[in-house]
Amino acid sequence: MPDLKIPWDELSEDALMGIIEEFVTREGTEYGDSEISLEVKCQQVRQQLRDDEAFITFDEELQTCSISPAN
Repeated sequence: MPDLKIPWDELSEDALMGIIEEFVTREGTEYGDSEISLEVKCQQVRQQLRDDEAFITFDEELQTCSISPAN
Protein backbone atom coordinates (compact mmCIF):
# COMPACT_ATOMS: atom_id res chain seq x y z
CA MET A 1 0.00 0.00 0.00
CA PRO A 2 1.44 3.40 -0.92
CA ASP A 3 2.19 5.98 1.76
CA LEU A 4 -0.51 8.55 2.44
CA LYS A 5 0.35 12.16 1.66
CA ILE A 6 -0.53 14.38 4.63
CA PRO A 7 -1.33 18.08 4.04
CA TRP A 8 1.06 19.91 6.39
CA ASP A 9 -1.28 22.87 6.75
CA GLU A 10 -4.07 20.67 8.16
CA LEU A 11 -1.95 19.47 11.09
CA SER A 12 -1.94 21.15 14.49
CA GLU A 13 1.13 23.26 15.23
CA ASP A 14 2.30 20.71 17.82
CA ALA A 15 1.89 17.76 15.45
CA LEU A 16 3.67 19.56 12.60
CA MET A 17 6.60 20.60 14.79
CA GLY A 18 6.85 17.09 16.22
CA ILE A 19 7.13 15.59 12.73
CA ILE A 20 9.65 18.22 11.60
CA GLU A 21 11.80 17.90 14.74
CA GLU A 22 11.81 14.11 14.53
CA PHE A 23 12.81 14.33 10.86
CA VAL A 24 15.70 16.78 11.30
CA THR A 25 17.14 14.88 14.26
CA ARG A 26 17.22 11.52 12.46
CA GLU A 27 20.56 9.92 11.92
CA GLY A 28 21.76 10.62 8.39
CA THR A 29 20.30 14.11 8.08
CA GLU A 30 23.59 15.96 8.59
CA TYR A 31 24.01 19.25 6.78
CA GLY A 32 27.73 19.14 5.97
CA ASP A 33 30.70 20.66 7.74
CA SER A 34 28.96 23.59 9.43
CA GLU A 35 26.77 23.11 12.48
CA ILE A 36 23.19 24.32 12.02
CA SER A 37 20.89 24.73 15.03
CA LEU A 38 17.78 22.60 15.43
CA GLU A 39 15.66 25.75 15.18
CA VAL A 40 17.18 26.74 11.82
CA LYS A 41 16.86 23.20 10.45
CA CYS A 42 13.18 23.14 11.46
CA GLN A 43 12.59 26.55 9.85
CA GLN A 44 14.21 25.35 6.63
CA VAL A 45 12.06 22.21 6.45
CA ARG A 46 8.91 24.17 7.29
CA GLN A 47 9.70 26.58 4.44
CA GLN A 48 10.22 23.66 2.06
CA LEU A 49 6.76 22.36 3.01
CA ARG A 50 5.23 25.82 2.45
CA ASP A 51 6.95 26.12 -0.93
CA ASP A 52 5.78 22.64 -2.01
CA GLU A 53 9.42 21.54 -2.22
CA ALA A 54 8.73 18.75 0.29
CA PHE A 55 5.74 16.84 1.62
CA ILE A 56 4.76 14.71 4.61
CA THR A 57 3.86 11.05 4.20
CA PHE A 58 2.40 8.49 6.60
CA ASP A 59 3.29 4.80 6.34
CA GLU A 60 0.27 2.87 7.62
CA GLU A 61 2.19 -0.37 8.02
CA LEU A 62 4.96 1.15 10.13
CA GLN A 63 2.73 3.86 11.65
CA THR A 64 5.39 6.51 10.97
CA CYS A 65 5.60 9.87 9.26
CA SER A 66 8.36 11.09 7.02
CA ILE A 67 9.22 14.14 4.97
CA SER A 68 10.23 13.65 1.36
CA PRO A 69 11.41 16.03 -1.36
CA ALA A 70 8.91 16.86 -4.07
CA ASN A 71 9.88 15.69 -7.53
